Amino acid sequence: MSQDIIADALNQIMNAKRAGKNSVKIARQSKLLISILELAKKYGYIDGIKIKDNILEITFTKLNKCHAIKPRYYVKKDTIEKYTRRYLPARDFGIILISTNKGLITNIEAHENKTGGCLVAYFY
Repeated sequence: MSQDIIADALNQIMNAKRAGKNSVKIARQSKLLISILELAKKYGYIDGIKIKDNILEITFTKLNKCHAIKPRYYVKKDTIEKYTRRYLPARDFGIILISTNKGLITNIEAHENKTGGCLVAYFY
């Protein structure tokens, strides 16, 4: 395990998916990880999130791929499209999560609001 809780959690999700499972239990958690998973749930990539005794249980079915973006690039409002082409397989397929001073948003919301921020993770 590394120091990056988000990267570890998303790697555990992908390993469980490759093993044919549809849920995973994660022992380490943070507020940022929970907000990332809630946004993924909002867009339908994750089915459910349960927290019980400091263990996070995540269920998923529609997920194809999810990873943390490292290094965490700081992007301006004009360069978000460049990273969308780099990390997502097709236009309007998947989301990139961006941390801004107003909270965690997707690349779609960042384009609409014309804001930049720090790239955190992507789901498709």
